[in-house]
Amino acid sequence: METFLGQILAFGFNFAPQGWAKCDGQLLNISSNTALFSLLGTQYGGDGRVTFALPDLRGRSGVHVGNGPGLPSVVIGQKSGNTQFTITPATMPSHDHDVKVAVNTGAGDDPVSTGIIASHAGGFSEDPTSGKVLGGLTQTSVGSNNPINHRSPFLVINYCIALQGIYPSRS
Repeated sequence: METFLGQILAFGFNFAPQGWAKCDGQLLNISSNTALFSLLGTQYGGDGRVTFALPDLRGRSGVHVGNGPGLPSVVIGQKSGNTQFTITPATMPSHDHDVKVAVNTGAGDDPVSTGIIASHAGGFSEDPTSGKVLGGLTQTSVGSNNPINHRSPFLVINYCIALQGIYPSRS
């Protein structure tokens, strides 16, 4: 199989074969890799005068350029997404929680099994099984601001890019 310059392949071993480099974002000198630079430019990084970067696929999945139905357009070299995120009041969907309270004197219902909190000392006048929602009740917030893992299941593969090979035609 003939390899194109700049072609990316997955390898089952943990090193870059001769004539290849790992897709780990490393910077290369333009003067030593002019043909590869003419294909990649600075779309993956580098200053464009002395250096350019190889793609960095560490912790990332590749997606095709362009856009699919209902998806935003993406361009080559663009990085997006996060491995973790934190839910904050600003990012949480608007919602509320009803508190159902039985409002008669009685032994009370078990809120764990019925979802209804009953009174024990009187002062209420509703049927204890009504489950009516009353205003003016406060619920305690729970949780923390710890980040949540946001990764699909994955298997690590060694991706490498060809530093040598046939220069691809743009036909």
